[in-house]
Amino acid sequence: MELSGTSQKTVTAREAGLVACTRCGRAWPLGTADCGRCGAKLVSRDAHSLQRVWALWIVGMMCYFPANMYPMLLSRQLFSVDESTIIGGAVDLAHHGAYGIAAIILIASVVIPLGKFWAIAFLAVSVRQHRGFASHRRLLMYEVVEYIGRWSMIDIFVVAILSALVQLKGLATITPGPAAFFFALSVIFTMLSAQAFDPRMIWDAQPNDNEASDNG
Repeated sequence: MELSGTSQKTVTAREAGLVACTRCGRAWPLGTADCGRCGAKLVSRDAHSLQRVWALWIVGMMCYFPANMYPMLLSRQLFSVDESTIIGGAVDLAHHGAYGIAAIILIASVVIPLGKFWAIAFLAVSVRQHRGFASHRRLLMYEVVEYIGRWSMIDIFVVAILSALVQLKGLATITPGPAAFFFALSVIFTMLSAQAFDPRMIWDAQPNDNEASDNG
């Protein structure tokens, strides 16, 4: 059987007359109201998904700016108080030779959050306009955003560890600055924005993807 040069269309669950439970993954006939396994409400597409995505995305972006403007660490030593922002602290670490730690902080605090903001916005726009990357590439982007979400709180962990360990007999203390609060909020709202996105909408653009591949 010769299969070369032929294109196969991916059949979605909706086209097959099925609806999948987003909680347990069990598939049911289209039109079923509730999942018989876990009791979750079944919907083929979340009509208000993009509204929640954009609302949480905007709040997360609003929290991200003060997270980088306000100090992340407050270092008190006798009568002096030093304030360090995320980028300023990474620069100080680089000046002291800790290039690896500085790079990790910059990547985790600047590169990854901005990349997540861009990826979520791109997915939300592309599924509405039915254009952009192919469906499988957009799904891969969504899975990457979901995977790296667990590493988004690395700055908060660093601040907590430093605050607990740096106690030089009462002569110096390190406490979290106001940026830690805004950064945590930014991470939380970004994660909620990614979770609010309904990845099943990615496959609604499948006909356009097939047309693009046929014309290519």
